[in-house]
Amino acid sequence: MRQLIFQEYVTLDGYAAGPNDELDFFDTIADQADDDDLGFLDTVDTMVLGARTYRLFVDYWPTATDVIAPKLNRMRKVVASTTLDSAPWGEWEAGEIVTDAVKAVGELKREDGKEIALWGSITLFHTLLTAGLVDEVQLRVCPLILGAGKSVFPTGVRPVSLELIEAKPWATGGVLLRYKPAAS
Repeated sequence: MRQLIFQEYVTLDGYAAGPNDELDFFDTIADQADDDDLGFLDTVDTMVLGARTYRLFVDYWPTATDVIAPKLNRMRKVVASTTLDSAPWGEWEAGEIVTDAVKAVGELKREDGKEIALWGSITLFHTLLTAGLVDEVQLRVCPLILGAGKSVFPTGVRPVSLELIEAKPWATGGVLLRYKPAAS
């Protein structure tokens, strides 16, 4: 069975975006993370995005010259949305729209192929984590405290115990943290 891997840049105090959805803190570790992302992209062939993250990604990645862009653009794209009718991706293959993310991700995990990446899409992450479909949580921790913003983790839900798989410090002060849900 394929694994669903949630990957997110996060501040030291647990925010995935600033109070006004700012993402500029990513730059504090971007160069270091790119090296790890290249290796990670070799292990995945499908990306799952929520509608909001899709809109951010499609404005950048289809024409990006970033070192990871070719690998990312070739991936199968699945967009969870009840508002989008289509998910074009520039010159690349368009994304597939799904309205029931839990059902669709369950089906994706049973298909043959490499792993599945879930980027950004915090609300979707919360839904899939609660449904028990997230197999790994990868946090790219930026050495910055925002004090406010959009939390990467859901509030008001049952606790989810995680086991550390890897902790890798980067020269820029950031850290790659990898966890898997603990066996109950």
